[in-house]
Amino acid sequence: MSIFRIAMTLALATLLVSAPARAQQAPAEGQPAAEDGATEQAPAADGAASDAGGLSMGEPVASDGGEIGTPYVKEEHGSWQIRCIRTPSGVDPCQLYQLLRDDEGNPVSEFSLFPLTPPQGDAVAGGNIITPLETLLTQAVTMQIDTGEPRRYPFTFCTTAGCFARIGYSAADIDRFKRGRSATVSIVPLVAPDQRISLSVSLTGFTAGYDALSALIAEQAAAAQAEGADAGEGEGEGAATGDGN
Repeated sequence: MSIFRIAMTLALATLLVSAPARAQQAPAEGQPAAEDGATEQAPAADGAASDAGGLSMGEPVASDGGEIGTPYVKEEHGSWQIRCIRTPSGVDPCQLYQLLRDDEGNPVSEFSLFPLTPPQGDAVAGGNIITPLETLLTQAVTMQIDTGEPRRYPFTFCTTAGCFARIGYSAADIDRFKRGRSATVSIVPLVAPDQRISLSVSLTGFTAGYDALSALIAEQAAAAQAEGADAGEGEGEGAATGDGN
């Protein structure tokens, strides 16, 4: 196994462990840093509250009993998974996901995609391609669907988990995914800039997975809209009752 592939495997192992917390934690803009000599208070034990005299005030639990913020597989469609993140409300954000491996079966990259509601300009869907830190960022990431025209996408940012290319897909792109058999994602290793690593993306089950995810997101949006309308009606009735007193 090449040095690059070993490094990529180790980097992806870190990426998968830290999957629930992709975004790098940083102080908000304008927020002062801790003063010199100040010590950060250690977090209390699970369910404990520092201002309750040692009594537990409880903590949020997802509707399925899992830990808030952890990922889970909701459905599988061929080579694709619908992966979601647990939230207290149970309205969990989800995406279509596939782990990409090299020719030797080593995990190298993550590919995710999700419909945008509403669309953002020409983009009806968005997604991320995540690669290890040992990727040569100036060469970007290239994707080709079957024998179609390759397209190149720049990397947007990196964290300790890996480097992210944030991608927008047009309706025509989604149609090509649905009609295609496979796609190829290509990256260039930092330690070997004269080489290119090509990763296969199976499109088996993509149509079923994308349509199921679209239906799920539409259902969540309709439920949220209905809940908002009910809340508005309740406020209106309360105001009317108050005026009558």
